[in-house]
Amino acid sequence: MPAKYTLAVSGSTASQPRYVVVYPGSFDPITVGHIEIVERAAKLFDAVVVAVGHHPSKTGFFKFEERVALIAEACAHIPNVRAAHYSGLMIDFCREVGARAIVRGLRAAVDFEPEFQMALANRDLEPSIETVFLIPAPDKQFISSSLIREIASHGGPFHRFVPAPVARALERRYPQHYGGGEQA
Repeated sequence: MPAKYTLAVSGSTASQPRYVVVYPGSFDPITVGHIEIVERAAKLFDAVVVAVGHHPSKTGFFKFEERVALIAEACAHIPNVRAAHYSGLMIDFCREVGARAIVRGLRAAVDFEPEFQMALANRDLEPSIETVFLIPAPDKQFISSSLIREIASHGGPFHRFVPAPVARALERRYPQHYGGGEQA
């Protein structure tokens, strides 16, 4: 059966990693809060796969291929991080890439219940794959992709909340506010 994912390598390793972790999400777009979680996970694990879930019934702000490219560019400074996309069950993707754990970020109490339910479901589907929760720094806990899109759509100052490649991509989306992407 052909693989349901594509890896866009933002860093390469000479040997097979021992402890692979998947950080799944929509990342539409990836934010500095997401990047903080990726950087911290990269210190804890041999390899981190930042995986964009492809949902055929949902249309994202950025196409999933664009999100993978933005993640790869934004994480290029972290040698043990790769960007990928997948369709189907995330736990199946974890098996395909040999992940031993799933990383999730918890921003607030409201995140806990759905994340807890998903972690229990994933444990039931694959008991050998653990879920690890990381809490972002307090100054990043309010940042969400939807908030960034909302600020950008109104011409607001969103730049400090996203990596530079995402800022440029959002500026191109809203040339009426940001001059067609010429600002950094």
